[in-house]
Amino acid sequence: MTELIFFNMGLVDYSVALDKQLELVEQVHLNPKKEYIILCKHPEVVTLGRSSKENDLFAWDGNVLEVSRGGRATYHGPSQIVIYPIVNLKNSHSLFGAQDVTGFLRTLENSLIDFLKLYEINAQGKSIQKNKTAEKEETGVWIGSKKIASLGIAVKKWVTYHGAAINIHNDPMAYRGMNPCGFSNQIMTSLESMVNHSLDESQITNQLQAILSKKFCKETT
Repeated sequence: MTELIFFNMGLVDYSVALDKQLELVEQVHLNPKKEYIILCKHPEVVTLGRSSKENDLFAWDGNVLEVSRGGRATYHGPSQIVIYPIVNLKNSHSLFGAQDVTGFLRTLENSLIDFLKLYEINAQGKSIQKNKTAEKEETGVWIGSKKIASLGIAVKKWVTYHGAAINIHNDPMAYRGMNPCGFSNQIMTSLESMVNHSLDESQITNQLQAILSKKFCKETT
């Protein structure tokens, strides 16, 4: 049985969280019986994934970083909670097999869908982009035509890093001057917008941790 360890880093610079992920990637590679999930928030930054296009940013005035994950331009800010699973894909898990990147993505996606069900929200996942030449990248978690969470991962030595960001609080300045994943920024929504009241972030963190534990902690025998 693999031990799943959570790190709640709170509000932390993106580069600090990335360094922690890379440190844990090496630890998991050396000790495949331990896996990790980081929960955190970031000061405002836009990260450019491997598929980013020039028109993803048109008037963004904040920090920008190029990163190794898949996907296009993604916003991170303190109104979100970010989930970084450091999982050994050489292990077979209860919901996805060894070296099953697609199964891992669907498990991460379904974790967020199950979390939203706690708030009586029916969301859909689009972890697999069917049209590889599409101008827009329909990944992430959606509520109808609105997108509430973005997904993008990288894999090193068969260990995952990067992950998912879910919008929790209303922030009218988030996504300004950018086209997240090639879409208009008007498609983005937040949990607070959907439930129309303020939220307890510590409760949300506990809920996410409980769901992620069920999804990721068990291996098949």
